[in-house]
Amino acid sequence: MEHYYRELVSFLSARLGNRQAAEDVAHDAYLRVLERTDTQQIEHPRAFLYRTALNLVIDRHRRHLIRQTESLDVLDSDERWHSPAPSQSMQLGQRLALMQRALDELSAPCRECFLLRKIDGLSHPQIAERLGISRSLVEKHIVNAMKHCRVRMRQWES
Repeated sequence: MEHYYRELVSFLSARLGNRQAAEDVAHDAYLRVLERTDTQQIEHPRAFLYRTALNLVIDRHRRHLIRQTESLDVLDSDERWHSPAPSQSMQLGQRLALMQRALDELSAPCRECFLLRKIDGLSHPQIAERLGISRSLVEKHIVNAMKHCRVRMRQWES
């Protein structure tokens, strides 16, 4: 299924007008499809991948519209925007520790690709150039890292 990745990113770039956003949506779509294939067989993986990606684009657009229409007064008075309760920050700290544990289990190149993308915000070509590897290997590392972290977090949280 990885061979659809570049095609999907091009397709999404044309719709979103932003390659970085397209890569983010493609990653999320891949994760959802990979999660689904863990539990059931998908008859038409390419079609399912595209449908998932388009649904994510629609969700993203809706969130953007909602954010634009919320008044600043509502955001200011909304307690979600104030500091979290101690139990929430404790959970966040625990989740971050678990995420670090999951990342530590990855190979160094896989972890580095993931962190350069998600923390430093580098594009796939930038990561490929920095690490001296192919773009397709960068893409594979990032998808594998995301899947591994999601699986481990689910195992540890249950």
